Amino acid sequence: MATDDDETTPPDDEPLEPVVKEPYAGRFGRPGSPLNRRAPFMTGLLGGLGLLLAYGIFLGLRNAAGILVLIFIALFLAIGLNPAVVRLRSWGVPRGTAVAIVALSLVALIAGGIVALIPPLISQTTQLIENVPEYIRSLQRNETINELVQRYDILNRVSNALNAGTVGNAVGGVVGVGRMLAGTVFNLLAVLVLTIYFMASFDRIRETGYSLVPASRRVRVRLLTDEILTKVGAYMVGAISIAVLAGASTWFLAVILGLAYPFALAVVVAVTDLIPQIGATLGAIVVSLVGFASSLSDGIVCVVFFVIYQQIENYLIYPNVMRRSVKVSDVAAVVAALLGVALFGVVGALVAIPMVAAIQLIMREVVIPSQEAR
Repeated sequence: MATDDDETTPPDDEPLEPVVKEPYAGRFGRPGSPLNRRAPFMTGLLGGLGLLLAYGIFLGLRNAAGILVLIFIALFLAIGLNPAVVRLRSWGVPRGTAVAIVALSLVALIAGGIVALIPPLISQTTQLIENVPEYIRSLQRNETINELVQRYDILNRVSNALNAGTVGNAVGGVVGVGRMLAGTVFNLLAVLVLTIYFMASFDRIRETGYSLVPASRRVRVRLLTDEILTKVGAYMVGAISIAVLAGASTWFLAVILGLAYPFALAVVVAVTDLIPQIGATLGAIVVSLVGFASSLSDGIVCVVFFVIYQQIENYLIYPNVMRRSVKVSDVAAVVAALLGVALFGVVGALVAIPMVAAIQLIMREVVIPSQEAR
């Protein structure tokens, strides 16, 4: 006999229909269906927002380019100076003390260079100002110059040129020079402070970077990255050694020729020699000008010396040092330095050779084995 339960209960082999719940109807009515993300309007809206976001990121990076360059230089210096900190720690020195020793040594070198350069600059400028009246009197005693002054009415033209506009431009130029000097000092202090902070927290920054790598690849990434950081430190040691050699050679030359302020000239050459490709030429120009100011023969000797020394440094000393420290071939070192200067200026020149060393390591240990396994 059939009951009500038999009539309402579906057979076991028939699936139960899902219960569809009606949307909750609040005081403002039932919500509509969700928006179709593939609709043309939504596609265009999301695409436009993406373009605006990309443009905003571009503007932010462009406006912060100067600060980002300073951060990059400070990080590069911290990586290069970290081997010195590691060496001090291997001698039992605590990390904070080791960082302080390296930082104070760096500050002492910078201060020594400034102390060596400022007195000659002040004394030479003072001598020039004191000798200006004598120069004018000697010019006035020259009949040829007096004739030219009268013929071309130079005095009236100079007096007319010294008006309010030219004075204002001169003052503006002085203010611009002051701003440039203030900006340079600020950049140096910022790089120095950031370098100290990066050296103090170098291990923590490195471990944080390693923690972002998947655990299955973390060991290999750690080994490769540590080798790259070692090469950066070796490059810094090699570059400093070459700069010291150039400065010592300049000091001997200045002492032999009897040039004024030989130590200051040596500091100028050593500092500028840290800039690949163009730095040695800048230092040679400064020393040669000082030589010509001393005498014609001294200037010629300086020019000949630096022409010969730069050839020896570029094609003998620099490649050999970089081959032994960074293990980069001669051709790769020269090409990398040229491309770095052309693309990114001085910063590109500084990081070009370590970058080539890192690329060679990745090619040898990652790319080539992956291609051979296919």
